[in-house]
Amino acid sequence: MSMIETIHREAVYLWYYFSVQLEQIFWYWVLGMLIGSAVSVFLKDHIHGIFRSLGNKKLGVFGIAAASALGIASPLCMYGTIPIAASFSKSGMKDDWLAAFMMSSILLNPQLIIYSAALGTTALVVRIVSCFLCGIVSGLLIRFFCKDRTFFDFKGFEEPKSRDIDPNIVIRYLKNLWRNIRATGLYFLVGILLSALFQRYVPTEAMTFLFGGNKALGVLMAATIGVPLYACGGGTIPLLIGWLADGMSMGSAAAFMITGPATKITNLGALKIVLGIKRFLIYIAFVIVFSLATGLVVNLVI
Repeated sequence: MSMIETIHREAVYLWYYFSVQLEQIFWYWVLGMLIGSAVSVFLKDHIHGIFRSLGNKKLGVFGIAAASALGIASPLCMYGTIPIAASFSKSGMKDDWLAAFMMSSILLNPQLIIYSAALGTTALVVRIVSCFLCGIVSGLLIRFFCKDRTFFDFKGFEEPKSRDIDPNIVIRYLKNLWRNIRATGLYFLVGILLSALFQRYVPTEAMTFLFGGNKALGVLMAATIGVPLYACGGGTIPLLIGWLADGMSMGSAAAFMITGPATKITNLGALKIVLGIKRFLIYIAFVIVFSLATGLVVNLVI
């Protein structure tokens, strides 16, 4: 077989894997865009208003759970969340509630929930529950170990001005939708391409050996590869679909879904500003320990 024939054959195989993945996940991506923009334009201020109003109530540790849930509901990225959190802090919000809100906001948002539905019901539930619990645990740690100390430094942060200001409500929504598409579209296609390459050139047996079963090493490796591979939540969904089909355990997937967004370079850059180097390193250690523990527990339960 000539070189040209070999290249053509491989291109056909890759296009097959690419097209199958695209067909499988494309409408989840579209739905995520539509709903994510709707939440951002029409519900974002309401969600943040609810959180602000909770600061006046004496909810104790139950407030941490509420803060974690509202962090998941918030559509903002971390660079948008930190200025909002700074304004919450100025209004008297406690650091434990802020930690829960910020942690869960890093890990999940309404748009990513829709994307993750493509992974199946089990993976979706695992992702939502683990992210919710991660926010709660981070809040509880701040509550019990930083009682008399300030954990965050929000100096210099002001609440960001919204870009969704067009007086025409339809145009406002369409502008947000277009920004969303530009921000995620390329990563989405790259994720599908990477998944096609994995399916074509990485044997199923290798994936099962590395990430399958109830092995601590597999969970650790999945948590580790989440660091360099995670650039956009939607872009990793095609990878996870392929890996789970090839034998990745649900626990390994859970670890990947935590360390990925938690160590995304833009999130780390924003967090280092408000944490300082010592607490930033504590944050990294917490993410690693929590992701490993979650992966191992999920493998035991599922």
